[in-house]
Amino acid sequence: MIFDLRHPPEFATSGRDLYRAALDMCRWADERGFARIGLGEHHQAPDGYLPTPLLVASAIGACTRAVRVRISILLAPLYDPIRLAEEIAVADLCLGGRLDVGLGVGYVEDDFAMFGVDYRRRGRLLDELVPILRQAFTGEPFEYRGTTVRVTPRPVQDPMPLFIGGASKRGIERAVQLGDGYFPPGMPAGWRRYRRRLLELGRTDPGDYPQRGPIFLWVTTEPKEEVWARLAPHMRHQIDSYAAWTTGAYGRPSGPFVPSRDIDSLRQGGAYDVVTPDEAIELAQRLGPEGELTFNPLLAGIDPGAAWKMLELVDREVLPALAH
Repeated sequence: MIFDLRHPPEFATSGRDLYRAALDMCRWADERGFARIGLGEHHQAPDGYLPTPLLVASAIGACTRAVRVRISILLAPLYDPIRLAEEIAVADLCLGGRLDVGLGVGYVEDDFAMFGVDYRRRGRLLDELVPILRQAFTGEPFEYRGTTVRVTPRPVQDPMPLFIGGASKRGIERAVQLGDGYFPPGMPAGWRRYRRRLLELGRTDPGDYPQRGPIFLWVTTEPKEEVWARLAPHMRHQIDSYAAWTTGAYGRPSGPFVPSRDIDSLRQGGAYDVVTPDEAIELAQRLGPEGELTFNPLLAGIDPGAAWKMLELVDREVLPALAH
């Protein structure tokens, strides 16, 4: 289950209601054996995209017991390394050792302008930050910028794993050289390059890229055309915002986020899907025991009442069939 906690002004859902619903849904997912809650980070977004994933991760820790929380991706160059080490440690303590942190360089210049960080130096900043975090998590004193510092408390996980995200060749190489793993942005090709580099270096084989369903899945017993019509504005909002960000960074939309005005294009793209309970079960079985179904129930300000209705249907008619 993933949350970016957007609440665009064109939809009626308030930020307060969205955050409360998200935490309640995290508790619901935890009680039903979900594997992971995913969070991201962006800044200055008009729709309120989550800017503080470590803070929300800590809040999730207070209302869950087993589900892991993955931050993918934390915009590491924006942080003071010592302060970031403290915040990661406390979040991991709040979660009882269930935090997975993905570090990335980012790609939206506005994220950096807000904090006065040179966008062009983001790669170098991340390269410098990772060793500092590792040293900080030991809990032992060390020299940092001419001063002896010590980061306490220590995280639960020892060592605290640090994953690296990124789509570029440099990002993949950074994951190989600096990371404890790689968070590919929905790109099997990137994972294959990462795996190949590890094997070339005689490192442990990370295995095949996990089979994944759509980035947004909605289960319903209502007529699909009606549901697509209700959800399409929320899908388009996500697509348009990512398309603007990636076009600014790369000169074109990236991944599945190519702007589309008609519902047929959304349906054919495969990134978003509306299915019946039986179709959801079939999809999960087709993906296999290591496959992943992703729910994003509050996508771009979807009404929490409608999201709960969907999750209750999943609870009644989908999860029991997958329990074995």
